[in-house]
Amino acid sequence: MAPARPTRSRSGALCGHLLLALTILTFTCDACKKVVLQVPSQLDAEKFVGRVNLKECFQSANLIYSSDPDFQILEDGSLYTTNAILLSSEERSFTILLYNTENQEEKKLLVLLQHQTKVLKKRHSKEKVLRRAKRRWAPIPCSMQENSLGPFPLFLQQIQSDTAQNYTIFYSIRGPGVDREPTNLFYVERDTGNLYCTRPVDREEYESFELIAFATTPDGYTPELPLPLVIRIEDENDNYPIFTETTYVFTVSENCRVGSTVGQVCATDKDEPDTMHTRLKYSIIEQLPAYPTLFSMHPATGVITTSSSQLDRELIDKYQLKIKVQDMDGQYFGLQTTSTCIINIGDVNDNLPTFTRTSYVTSVEENTVDVEILRVTVEDKDLMNTVNWRANYTILKGNENGNFKIVTDPKTNEGVLCVVKPLNYEERQQVNLQIGVVNEAPYSKEASSQSVMSTATVTVNVKNQDEGPECSPAVQTVQIKENVPVGTKSNGYKAYDPETRSSSGIRYKKLTDPKGWVTIDENEGSITIFRNLDREVESIRDGIYNITILASDKDGRTCTGTLGIILEDENDNGPVILKRTVVICKTVLSSADIVAVDPDGPTNGPPFDFSLESDPDSDLERKWRLVKINDTAARLFFQEDLPFGTYRVPVRITDRHGLSLITPLNVILCDCVTENDCTLRTDARTGHGEVRLGKWAILAILLGIALLFCILFTLVCGGTGAAKQPKVFPDDLAQQNLIVSNTEAPGDDKICPTNGFTTHTVGSSAQGICGTLGSGVKNGGQETIEMAKSGHQTLEPCRGTGHHHTLDSCRGGPVEVDNCRYTYSEWHNLTQTHLGEKVQLCNQDDKHKHAQDYVLTYNYEGKGSVAGSIGCCSERPEEDGLEFLDHLEPKFRTLAEACIKR
Repeated sequence: MAPARPTRSRSGALCGHLLLALTILTFTCDACKKVVLQVPSQLDAEKFVGRVNLKECFQSANLIYSSDPDFQILEDGSLYTTNAILLSSEERSFTILLYNTENQEEKKLLVLLQHQTKVLKKRHSKEKVLRRAKRRWAPIPCSMQENSLGPFPLFLQQIQSDTAQNYTIFYSIRGPGVDREPTNLFYVERDTGNLYCTRPVDREEYESFELIAFATTPDGYTPELPLPLVIRIEDENDNYPIFTETTYVFTVSENCRVGSTVGQVCATDKDEPDTMHTRLKYSIIEQLPAYPTLFSMHPATGVITTSSSQLDRELIDKYQLKIKVQDMDGQYFGLQTTSTCIINIGDVNDNLPTFTRTSYVTSVEENTVDVEILRVTVEDKDLMNTVNWRANYTILKGNENGNFKIVTDPKTNEGVLCVVKPLNYEERQQVNLQIGVVNEAPYSKEASSQSVMSTATVTVNVKNQDEGPECSPAVQTVQIKENVPVGTKSNGYKAYDPETRSSSGIRYKKLTDPKGWVTIDENEGSITIFRNLDREVESIRDGIYNITILASDKDGRTCTGTLGIILEDENDNGPVILKRTVVICKTVLSSADIVAVDPDGPTNGPPFDFSLESDPDSDLERKWRLVKINDTAARLFFQEDLPFGTYRVPVRITDRHGLSLITPLNVILCDCVTENDCTLRTDARTGHGEVRLGKWAILAILLGIALLFCILFTLVCGGTGAAKQPKVFPDDLAQQNLIVSNTEAPGDDKICPTNGFTTHTVGSSAQGICGTLGSGVKNGGQETIEMAKSGHQTLEPCRGTGHHHTLDSCRGGPVEVDNCRYTYSEWHNLTQTHLGEKVQLCNQDDKHKHAQDYVLTYNYEGKGSVAGSIGCCSERPEEDGLEFLDHLEPKFRTLAEACIKR
């Protein structure tokens, strides 16, 4: 089963209409010779076939028609295929008609003829396929023209089932265009299977319809499966191409190169893509101003480029283009749309600023500053208020002294010439300046074409002004020997009238005189010595004494200057030793260096001679010796084994001219390593050193005493409360509790204060010494722990003086203690009593029972630390590992002496 052929009557009517049109066109055209082209049997779409010479047939033609819709010929005679075709072995011929007419109706008739010829061609090919193919129930390609003119209902094709030979078959369809939107567009005759369309269809709305065809018997039996039927809508060029914008605006710089891109326009077409209906061609229709032609447009991409380099914004700053886009690849029958493109010409700095005048004359009074004296103007054709227009002015010549500056007024673009440093009429009555101007932006054209800077000359006339006295130079000097007699006169400061160059009529006054050494003559400006001049005063720098002078004329105008009195040095000061106290650490040194200085200048100073100033009866030279080191220093040696103390050694120093002074030195012989060891020490071996306490140190001592009273009061109250507590253990209970403790590493040497163990030394303040609480005592090679009964014992004050040995407070070793000595039995009784009290009171609960962790066992922790265990209650069974104490550096001697008095 297959679609049936259309009725002959309908087809014949259409053919007759086309033959009539062909006849009209044939009568209006001339015949041309026959052209034969050899081509392959199979040709693809849009393939170039050949070229014919149309100029030999007609002189002019604006319509070209091909009788075969599978072929298309262009105006230049190029022949292309419009569809993929398969040629038979027979010769295929068609006619090309050329027609020259301006009648729009005739043009539309020719286009309609081409379209209907194409439709007939496709329908004829379908009929040939149907004639060759076997009829069967299968989908057959079907199409209809968009916006068809009818008549409606329009026959499309016939569907037929082979089972109709045996059954009565009813045909029906479903799908979009039938029972779905757009409804009732298609229908099929139930008995014949003819498919019809009821109205025109817009392809841009519906590209195709997918229907389902059914073949059923009257009783509802379906001998065939549902048949998919696709109806494709053939596109018609019914949509105009549309630009994306109604007006395009682009900007291009002036003087740009040929081929520079200006911008790109774009258009869209709703017709079927990738067909001639959507093949767009862009072009420029009109340019305003029309001459010269400066722009071109790429026909396929719509890119606008420059075709000339003569764009000049100063002549024309904007161009307007009327552009067109046309489908059908720009053929005359294609649909077209126009738009507007505005091209603004961007400014570049291609015009130099030029002065409106080449020379200027102005004037200014002398001694005026920060005043405007001239404004200059320039012309610039570039765009105003841009970097290409704004001017930068500069002074090229004549401003070597920096009296002038020129700036740009940002509002008017004028150059403003100002005076920034006062002019002097007496020096120059006229100044000639050369000024130049450029733009802020660099010049864009070649520098060789013209000068890149415009210049002008400015003549500045300086006006005279009645001035006051001039103090020039501002600093003047005069030389005077120091120690000259009071009343000596000398030259002073001189000011003058700049116009007369004379000093007459000018009065002088002293403004500053730090020492009050001189007076000044009011009329002449000379000075008179009022007090003795001393060059070695501390306030004098480099031997120059400065005073300030005020000069004034009869009109009260003034100027100020400085008079520097250069004091010539006199040998009026002998050399001295500034450091009068010298410390010699006798244990490490045998001498000390002394340095002398001379307040006088270098001509009256070193080299110095050093000598000891001694009486004939004294043995000073036998004890001391001076050795010169250099021109200003010597070394003092002691020659005998002098005892520690302070000695007075007079030293005479003589300068190069024989002037000498005696400087008494206090030489301290000290048992020290450095001088700092003796500066704050009070001891018989260091002389008469003393310690001075400041107010903060005294305040700290007072606060410490108050804190000690508070602690003493707390201890007294605590001891009274403890005495009132009942006795909780029998006297012998302490001895029944043996605490086993393994030996730990040797402990540190520390002094720990212990309550209840206080010693008093004769003639000294009280000291607290800590015993080794809880430590074992060697007895026959065994370590034992002895506990004493509860009670309080104290040691009586020691009798006698001198250095004695007792047990070390932290490690059981002997240490030196001044003015007292404790025996082993006294120490043993003290520790037993103190430990007994602590054992009775520690680690007990409410029922006076010891806690479970009261007796603790300590494992041996090893040996190897030089410092030993931490704490003062550990015992060292052996006094080993202390050899490092014999090799301490000398700096630790001061610390040792502060901790332990010899």
